[in-house]
Amino acid sequence: MKIAIIADIHDNFHNLILFLKQVKQYDVKKIIFLGDFMNNGIAKTLADSEIPVIAIWGNNDGDKVAITKTALSEQSNMTIGFETYDCLEIDNRKIFITHYPILAKPMAKSGDFDAVFYGHNHKKNQDKINDCIIVNPGEISAHKTGKASFAIYDTKTNTSEIIEIKETISTRTKEAIEHFEKMKFSLSKSRTHKY
Repeated sequence: MKIAIIADIHDNFHNLILFLKQVKQYDVKKIIFLGDFMNNGIAKTLADSEIPVIAIWGNNDGDKVAITKTALSEQSNMTIGFETYDCLEIDNRKIFITHYPILAKPMAKSGDFDAVFYGHNHKKNQDKINDCIIVNPGEISAHKTGKASFAIYDTKTNTSEIIEIKETISTRTKEAIEHFEKMKFSLSKSRTHKY
């Protein structure tokens, strides 16, 4: 089975719609979303997907009550867990999903999983520890790297491929970068929140 992996939508409806159109060409049976909706409108868009969506929370999700109600509504094609991580079994593959990179390698090293997927830092990455693949699909928002991407995971081969989304929109413009470089205000230096 082919599964699409996405992370960090951050309010970018344009790129999310492009992803939902582009992913149809890959015969994907499920979508896994690794958190950071930013609002319930994003949740409604995912809940309306033709392909079932499994979601977890990130650190920037917006109104969790509204998002939960959307996921639980009768017409929804999206389910959401209770945490920023979850353990899944799909096609006899054990999969650990998390929003945070800090959990990815330890879970892969545990030997309990075939695949570990994570987001949060918006940087696409593929790695492997023993027989466990570790994948960050990058970001849908394109606001940190300037590029939107997703991953396709194949349960039969336990492999993944990262694919860039075409015709995306990013707020990472020359003007925005210059503004943030000149800012006197300094954001938190937290290990998990590097924004």
